[in-house]
Amino acid sequence: MTNDQTTSFWSWIFIASLLFVHSHSFYLPGVAPVDFEKGDLLKVKVNKLTSIKTQLPYSYYTLPFCQPKTIVDSAENLGEVLRGDRIENSPYEFKMREPQMCNILCRATLDEKKAKSIKQKINDDYRVNMILDNLPLVVPVRRLDQESSFLYQHGYLVGLKGIYAGSKDEKYFINNHLAFTVKYHKDLQTDSARIVGFEVKPFSVKHEYEGTWNDKTRLTTCDPHAKRTVTNSESPQEVADKKEIIFTYDVEFEPSDVKWASRWDSYLLMTDDQIHWFSIVNSLMIVLFLSGMVAMIMLRTLYRDISKYNQLETQEEALEETGWKLVHGDVFRPPVNSNLLCVYVGTGVQFFGMILVAMIFAVLGFLSPSNRGGLMTALLLLWVFMGIFAGYASARIYKMFKGTEWKKITIQTAFMFPGIVFAIFFVLNALIWGEKSSGAVPFGTMFALVFLWFGISVPLVFVGSYVGFRKPAMEHPVKTNTIPRQIPEQAWYMHPVFSVLIGGILPFGAVFIELFFILTSIWLQQFYYIFGFLFLVFIILVVTCAEISIVLCYFQLCSEDYLWWWRSYLTSGSSALYLFLYAAFYFFTKLNITKPVSGILYFGYMLIASYSFFVLTGTIGFFACLWFTRLVYSSVKID
Repeated sequence: MTNDQTTSFWSWIFIASLLFVHSHSFYLPGVAPVDFEKGDLLKVKVNKLTSIKTQLPYSYYTLPFCQPKTIVDSAENLGEVLRGDRIENSPYEFKMREPQMCNILCRATLDEKKAKSIKQKINDDYRVNMILDNLPLVVPVRRLDQESSFLYQHGYLVGLKGIYAGSKDEKYFINNHLAFTVKYHKDLQTDSARIVGFEVKPFSVKHEYEGTWNDKTRLTTCDPHAKRTVTNSESPQEVADKKEIIFTYDVEFEPSDVKWASRWDSYLLMTDDQIHWFSIVNSLMIVLFLSGMVAMIMLRTLYRDISKYNQLETQEEALEETGWKLVHGDVFRPPVNSNLLCVYVGTGVQFFGMILVAMIFAVLGFLSPSNRGGLMTALLLLWVFMGIFAGYASARIYKMFKGTEWKKITIQTAFMFPGIVFAIFFVLNALIWGEKSSGAVPFGTMFALVFLWFGISVPLVFVGSYVGFRKPAMEHPVKTNTIPRQIPEQAWYMHPVFSVLIGGILPFGAVFIELFFILTSIWLQQFYYIFGFLFLVFIILVVTCAEISIVLCYFQLCSEDYLWWWRSYLTSGSSALYLFLYAAFYFFTKLNITKPVSGILYFGYMLIASYSFFVLTGTIGFFACLWFTRLVYSSVKID
C-alpha cells in the first residue's frame, strides 16, 4: 500500500466514522403511541425511590405516601427487576386536558418510626420516580449557560433540610404538594392528543384548614374556589412525630410542538454535549491513526525479515541469524495451564458475540431508554445463547493443544466464569437484601437466572463443544521440537510483568473517555443512549487490542522468547486493571457515596465489569497473536 493509498484509506475511515457518529440519535421508541381524547383517564404509576448517595433503591410505598385501595404491581421484565424497578399503581389520577387545582390526595399523621424513615430518605437525597404513558417524571431546571433551555432531573426530591430564622436546629421538610405539567401534542385532524412530556414542580406546604377534618374540608392554604394556589415553599411542612401532613397536587395541560416520536429527545440532552463530541472524536482519531502507524511499521518490518530469511542460501548463514525464526521449533509448543487458557478464550468468544449483537441492536434503536430494562434483558439472553460459541472455541483450541478430555474442558467453560460472577453477585445481593432495598433480586428471579444458566447456557456450551471437538485439529505451519529450546536472558523491558502492564495502556486509552459517560449513566442515574459512539469505540478497542498484542508478541519472539500464549492474552487483558483503577478514581472524585454497603456494592459490580473486560480484551489479543504467528511462520521456508 503506497503512502497516498494509506492516506486515502484513513481519510475514508475518518469520514465514515463522523457520519456514523452523527447518526447517533436515531432510535425506535419501543412502545406504540396511545391517543387520548379529552376527559380520558390518565393513571400515574409510581416507581422506586432512588439516591446517588446510597445506590440502594426502595419501593415507593416504604414511605408513608398516599396509597390506592389496592396496590397492584405492574409486570416487569427481567432487566427491570435486576435494576430494582418496582412499578406500582398510585392514587394520582388525571383527566386528559382537564386542569385540576389543589386536589387533596390524603391526610396522614406521622408517628416516630415514619418520621425517622422520611428524615433518613431526605438525608440521603432520595428522589421519587413516577411514570405516565411510559414517560418518566422530570423536574425542569434552567441551564445557567442558556436561559431559554432546561435540564431535566429524573424524579423529585422527597424533601429538603433547612433552618428556621433565629434557630440553630436543622429541620426536615417533606415535599407534599406537587404541581404537575402534562405536555401533549394534538392531532390537527381529530380531537385526540398524545402525551409528550411529564414534568413536576415540588413544594413543601404546611396546609391549614378550618374546623375538624372531614371529606368536604377546604384548605385555606390552597383553594381552587378562592383562586389561591401554591407557588412557593415559604411555609414548609415539617417532618416530626405527631405532625399532620396533607398531600395535594395540581395538574395543568400544556400543548407542545414536540411530536410523539421525538418526545424522548429532551430527556436525552446531555449537559456537556460539546465536550462529549470533541473529546470522543479526538480520542478515536488519535487511537485510529496510532493503530494505522503501528500496523504499517509491523508490515514493513516483517516483510523485510521474511524476504531476508527466504534468501539465505546456506545452513551456516541461517545459524548466524537471530530473532523470531530461531524459535520456530518451539513457538507452537502448548503452554502451561493450557486447559485454563482454553476456558478463558471460550468465555471471551461468548462475551464478544454478546456485545457485538447487543451493540448492533442498540445502534438500530431497539434498546432505547424508553424500553426500560431492555438492554439488561438482551445482554442476559444473548450471553446464554452465545454459550454455543464458547463451547466451540474452547474445544477447538483444546484439540489444537492435543487435548482429549473434551467433556472436562466443556464443564469448566460452562461453569468457571459464570460461577465466579454469580458468587460475587449472590454476596452483593445478600447485602442489598440486608438493607431491605427493592434492588435485592427476588427468589423467583434468582431461580430464573439459574434456570437460564443450567437449563439453556450449559447445554448449548456442550453442543458447541461437541461440534468443535469433532472437527479436525488445526495444523501448525511448523513442527514442534521434542526438546524445548532454552530461552536466553531477557532485557528488563521484555520482562513479562512490565510488557503486560505496558500493553494494557493503549486499549484502555481507547475507551476511558467513553467509560466516564457510561459510569455517569450507571451511578449518577442518567440515560446513556449514544450507542453509535459506543459501537465505534468498540471497533477501535478490538483493533487496538489486536495490534498492541501483535506488536509485543513480535518483540517477544525477536528476543527468542517463545512463551507467547498466555502473554498474548494478558497483554491486552491487562487493560482491565486500568479500568478498575479508573473506577476507583471515579468513586473518590465524582461520587458522594457515604454508606459502607454502597461502597462495597460499587466496587463489587465494578470488579465484575473489570473481570468481564479482562476476558473480552484478552481473547481479542490471543486470537490476533494466534493469527499473526501462524501467518508469519507459514511465510518462511523452514529447512
